[in-house]
Amino acid sequence: MPQKNKNEDGLKRTINDVEITDPLVLECGETLTKHEIIYETYGELNESRSNAVLICHALSGNHHAAGLNEDGVSGWWDNYIGPGKPIDTNLFHVISITNIGSCFGSTGPATINTATGKFWGASFPALEVSDWVKSQKMLMDVLKIKTWLAVIGGSLGGMQAMEWSVLYPDCVKSSVIIAASLKLSAQNIAFNEIARRSIQSDENFNNGDYLNLGLTPSKGLALARMVGHITYLSDDILGEKFGRSLKNSDSNDEKKRNIEFQISSYLNYQGDKFTKHFDANSYILITKMLDMFNFEGNSTQNNQVFKTSKCKFLVISFSSDWRFSPECSEKIVQHLIDEKKNVTYLRIQSNKGHDSFLLPNERYENGLSLFLTQTLAENTDFLA
Repeated sequence: MPQKNKNEDGLKRTINDVEITDPLVLECGETLTKHEIIYETYGELNESRSNAVLICHALSGNHHAAGLNEDGVSGWWDNYIGPGKPIDTNLFHVISITNIGSCFGSTGPATINTATGKFWGASFPALEVSDWVKSQKMLMDVLKIKTWLAVIGGSLGGMQAMEWSVLYPDCVKSSVIIAASLKLSAQNIAFNEIARRSIQSDENFNNGDYLNLGLTPSKGLALARMVGHITYLSDDILGEKFGRSLKNSDSNDEKKRNIEFQISSYLNYQGDKFTKHFDANSYILITKMLDMFNFEGNSTQNNQVFKTSKCKFLVISFSSDWRFSPECSEKIVQHLIDEKKNVTYLRIQSNKGHDSFLLPNERYENGLSLFLTQTLAENTDFLA
């Protein structure tokens, strides 16, 4: 049953749980005969059902994108979703999903496989970004929404937005691709492999069967998160926040042997915190999905990767993002221009690295807001 609440800023938030009973055939060849999806909604669906916006999460994101949940925790994109915010819930009906394979209630490694009565664990099938999009389309059909006014995502979410534009071109009016890439670089794949090896080397990993044994590979997962977290930040912001400051600056010789930099303390904190809410098998599964994503490789006709798309596009990059650099976004833009698609490109000056897409920035907020309100005006009479 839907659970509803209303935050102090007037945001109407509903959490929902739906079982999709149609089989989902995955790219790996396996089939999920049924699967469960957890999602949140914000704002009201208009009478013509034409103001729906899909939010696609990144690696560690989930359905809780805005407002305060039952534990008082803010959504991961609360800066951008809500009344009067760029994704304005006074105008849009916003849907945010936990994708299959993740660990926040939707079917994945940390849920029970009804065929065995045990946790899926490492036996959960391999996934590709297109599998996430196909699952989202199945939810869309259940909700009787025929068209997304916008599909929006940052990082891995942006990859889903790209897939939506070509897999279901008649179902998308606009695609917002933020801090994303057509494919991962060798450097990105290398960081992901180190993170996975860290988890798999944990003494509690047990070939991925740890949940059925009542164990958690916390040390390995914490280290994986520390490696990943470094890539989300820029050198400038690390220097500005921490520099070479010490947590303990005592000159005593004995204490010097146990000295810790502030950045070390911060990373250890982030790693330990992550282990309390994320699943190690999900981390392995999703990073492999990231590695396998190759949007350019999907094209067989003159490298026209967006050939089937019909929507308009907004592509956004951030100057200090070295995980998915502005050059990555500009390659997306170039493909869209070459294929004569309607594209707007916004490059944002920021010193906050890849995490910039989550954080307040006036130019970013204004650009996203203007694009979405124009799209709404072009496609509905909702503002009339």
